[in-house]
This record gives sequence, structure tokens and C-alpha cells, in this order.
Amino acid sequence: MTTHGADSEVGRLQTVLLHRPGNELKRLTPRNNDRLLFDGIPWVARAQEEHDGFAEALRGRGVEVLYLTDLLTETLESDAARNHAITTALAGLHLGDTLRAYLARFLSEASPEELTGYLTAGIRNDEVRGGFGIVTSLLAHDDFLIDPLPNLLFTRDSSVWVRDRVAVTSLAMPARARETQLTELIYTQHPRFVGTRTVHGWHHEHVEGGDVLLLAPGVIAVGVGERTTPAGVERFARQAFDVGLAHTVLAVPITQERATMHLDTVCTMVDVDKIVMYPNVADSLTAYAVTPTGDGTLTVADAEPFLVAAAKAMEIDTLHQIDTGLDPVTAEREQWDDGNNTLAIAPRVAVAYERNVETNARLEEAGIEVVRIAGSELGSGRGGPRCMSCPVTREPLPVD
Repeated sequence: MTTHGADSEVGRLQTVLLHRPGNELKRLTPRNNDRLLFDGIPWVARAQEEHDGFAEALRGRGVEVLYLTDLLTETLESDAARNHAITTALAGLHLGDTLRAYLARFLSEASPEELTGYLTAGIRNDEVRGGFGIVTSLLAHDDFLIDPLPNLLFTRDSSVWVRDRVAVTSLAMPARARETQLTELIYTQHPRFVGTRTVHGWHHEHVEGGDVLLLAPGVIAVGVGERTTPAGVERFARQAFDVGLAHTVLAVPITQERATMHLDTVCTMVDVDKIVMYPNVADSLTAYAVTPTGDGTLTVADAEPFLVAAAKAMEIDTLHQIDTGLDPVTAEREQWDDGNNTLAIAPRVAVAYERNVETNARLEEAGIEVVRIAGSELGSGRGGPRCMSCPVTREPLPVD
């Protein structure tokens, strides 16, 4: 058993989970990209090159890189895991008994590597060689029987490590629902994670990992908006308090906009007391401090400015804000290009997209070392270095 876990956003990163873009991105077309939550059609070969550069930048800093599909393939060596994955993938009501029975036989005969491909890149109606009947006749030839999962690229959303436990999240959008089911399968049945304790789960109220920020040991901020619901925050907070993962959860309402779908599109930590933040919402961003009472109930404080509430919970004088961009116009442009969405790999060291020139300059002026990576194609799904990474192990921060 290997020890994993993280108690902050900025402790030295030791192990990270990534997903290299694959055939699932080649399934995107102008007709389905909106439903599959992509703003454009990425050039897959270039996206792979950029992602390889991202992984090498992390390895160059001593970070162990795990790939989601490698872990999934190894997990599917187990008959129990294979059966569970196949049953879950075929649970949709759109298939019908005839086609479902055929696909179950077809997938059960696939190798672990082939099964990983089918589960992540999907299967179209015109790709089946059996199970013909009403469903195959009436569906369009390019309808998916098993949907592709292009958003697997953003491994942050489907799981978050909090101390020594992994929170398997519940994704709100139907196009992403199976991602957390596969993630949970890895954490519960892969040999590397034997004994890992989990919280939350894909079957609970919606919470997405991009909305969860570990501000400090014991302090968790959770964005509430397009993807994470108030009920999801309540469930997450109760579980975190019950097992001692946190003493304070900050519920942070965020605007219902495409550009600010998650809290980490508005702000990310780059040091123990520094946060890069989209200035156009900084003054209006608030937080409700949620704490346990000891008798199973929760205390919800009145809303305060986010930076004030965060500093109080973190027990520091000030949480210093580093603005995205240089002015309101460049801030809006660079926020859209994931200028806020940095990945801290150590205190005062962060990975960022090279194209956000003004934001990166601001970070360096504040004493943050910026590790620049290319992202012209990776960013087509609206996500930056933080979105594309799930820290599995970070060094604990020193206790003051």
C-alpha cells in the first residue's frame, strides 16, 4: 500500500494523475461538440504534443506522473472490475435489451486495453457488427451507443484528495457522468490504491473537483454555481467534518457563466498566503463559513467577502490577491484563456499557460516562479493546468 494524500493546494507535488488526449477527442464534430462540452474541435496531435510538454515539465520538477488510462487498463485485469465497468457503461435506457446483450458479450471478450478504448472513446451505431434490431435501425448511423469522454482530459473534476482520503465527485453534466464511475473503479480496485478510503461518490449530490480548493490544512473552499449545487456542498461538508478532514468549509457562490463554471476558473492558490484571482469578480465574491457544532448540525455564518472569510478560516492576517491580466480588458481575455487556472507544484512555484503574458508577469512580480507550458489546443475544452491535473500526493505543509 502506497500512502497518498494532500492537505493544501501548494505543498510540494509528488504524484499527479493526468489523462493524455486520445481517440475520445477525435470523436468531436461540429454537431456534437456542444453536447460533449467542448467549445471547439481540437487538433488532437498538437494537443498531445502540448500535453506531453506539460507532463515533462512536471517530471522535470521531480513529480511522478500517473496516466488515467494506464491505471484503468491495469484495473480491468480484474474480472470483477471488468464486469462492473461493462454493466455501468451499458446501463443507459437508450440501448434496449437486444443491443445491450450483444454489447455485453462483445465487451466481455475485449482485452483490458481494448476495453479501456471502448469505455473512453465510445462506440457508434455504425461500428457494431451485431445486436441488430429496432434500436440499431432507428438510431442515426453516427449516434453513440456508448458516449466518448473527451473531458477525461480534466482529471481534477472527477476526484479530489483531501488529506489521506479521496473524494470521488459527482459530475452534473450527463456527458460526464461516467467519468467519476471509472475514477471510482480505479481508486477502489487498482492494486496501487488498496486500502484507500473514499468520501462522497458519483451517486451523491453534485460536487465537481474544479470547485474544491484546499486553502489550508483543515480549510476547504467549495464553489457553488453551474456545476456544484448547495446540496452537494452540504453533503461534502458533512462528510469532511465527520471524518476530520476539515474544520471549516467555505461555500462560495459563483456566477452562472461559461467562463466561470468552476471556482478554479476564478482563483487558484500559488503560495500559502497568495491567490491569483480574476479582478472583475474579486470585489463581489463572497463566502459562507460552514462549521460543525458537534451534535450533527452545521453552523452557517453570514456571507463575508471571500478574501476576508478565507483569511479568518486560514488564521492568517491577509490572503494576498494577485490579479489576472493588467486591466479589465486583458483580465477578461486572460481569464477566458485560463490565466487563473494555475497548478502549484510547490510554494511560490506554479505551472501556467504561456499565452497569458500579463498574468504571468503579475505572478513573477509577486515572487512566484512561473513554469510556462503551451496550451493553444489543450485549452479548447476550457481548462488550464489545474483542471488537467489531480494531485494524488503532496508534501504536508509545515505546522505553525
